[in-house]
Amino acid sequence: MNCSSRLLCLLYLATSAGLAWVTVLEIRYGPVWAACLFAAASLVPVIAVVRETVIGEQDQLLRESAAPAGRIGDAAEAIVRAELDAACCERWWTSLGSEHDLTCRHRMPDRSSAA
Repeated sequence: MNCSSRLLCLLYLATSAGLAWVTVLEIRYGPVWAACLFAAASLVPVIAVVRETVIGEQDQLLRESAAPAGRIGDAAEAIVRAELDAACCERWWTSLGSEHDLTCRHRMPDRSSAA
C-alpha cells in the first residue's frame, strides 16, 4: 500500500468511528430507526478499507510479477492473455454464452427429443 492509500484508509476508519459514536448517541437519546441507519452507514467505510487493501495487494502482485521483466504493461498483458486463453470459444463470447463452436470442448451434444 502506498502513502495515499494508507491516508485514505485512515480517513475511512475515522469516518466509521464517528458514525459508530453517533449510533451510540442515537441508541441512547434518539429514535431506533436513526440508530439502525447510522449503524449501517458505519459499515460502509469498513468495506471501503477492505477494498483499498485488496487493490493494494493486487497492485503489489502485479509489480512483483513485472519486476523481472521490468515493465508492468507486459505483466498485465500476460494476465489478460492467460484469462482469455482459459476462456471458451469465440462463438460463446459473441453469443453471450448461449452457443458454442463445433470444436469447443464445452459444447454439449445436441439432445434429440425423439424416443
